[in-house]
Amino acid sequence: MEAVIRVTDALKSFRETRLSTLRTPAEFFDIHRISRPADFNTAFSRLTYNTRYFSGNYTLIVAALAVYSIIASPLLLLSLVFLFGGFAAINRFEDLYGQFVTQKSLYTGLFVIGIPLLWFSSPFMTLFWLIGASACLILTHACLIEPGVESEYANIEGAV
Repeated sequence: MEAVIRVTDALKSFRETRLSTLRTPAEFFDIHRISRPADFNTAFSRLTYNTRYFSGNYTLIVAALAVYSIIASPLLLLSLVFLFGGFAAINRFEDLYGQFVTQKSLYTGLFVIGIPLLWFSSPFMTLFWLIGASACLILTHACLIEPGVESEYANIEGAV
């Protein structure tokens, strides 16, 4: 029960910090603000401003790509369900197994089956794909979208 409370508190904190900065889809996909940056300095200033301004939207993009990558790899999904389900089942039903089967032997069996299954499901390839796809999408969007008029006032507020 304590773990559920910690997860709930973590989700509340995540929602308050990251998802409170969500911008509307009309603002995020505003095609009238798309332009090619003139030089590297312009691209870098757009990148720094837009990653802060659209941080909630970028977090949702990374989360959606992570869910897609796990669902698109059935062996990875199976191995994660097997490992997490095995941990949960061993911890939940520890009263049911007796003297013949110990908790240590159950964990050993879980690792002997689960780790090779996880290894064959190529989690590192999925992780690197997620990093590359997220970086490509976020960097492209952040460099191509011109900051709004409010970005000029953000510099003035920071100086005061």
